[in-house]
Amino acid sequence: MFSEIRSGSGIVNPVRTTYNKLVRDRIPEIIKLEGRDPVTRILNDEEYRSSLLAKLREEAQEAESASAENLLCELADILEVLLALTETHNITWREVESAATLKRAQRGGFRGRVFLEYVEHTD
Repeated sequence: MFSEIRSGSGIVNPVRTTYNKLVRDRIPEIIKLEGRDPVTRILNDEEYRSSLLAKLREEAQEAESASAENLLCELADILEVLLALTETHNITWREVESAATLKRAQRGGFRGRVFLEYVEHTD
């Protein structure tokens, strides 16, 4: 359950790194191969959906700060989370693409690089 570190006095101190987050399915296996002991649990449906949304925020933040070389991998992580979210909500990827196409037709995309600074109005 704990990794051990021996200090100069010979006392063994357990070390625990807490994550409390959704991880890819093979991460516990990879951790075990590194000689560490992961403690995991399986989320219920509500926890899973909530954790996927938290993971989406996490991956979006990582994409925002990614270098040009790492952006592809971060976008792949975002896609993986989106695919899991669609599955949990019984939405097909085709439905997502159709909704994006409709929204693009109604409101446009982002290729125009339009940056809204402010709107003036009179009351």
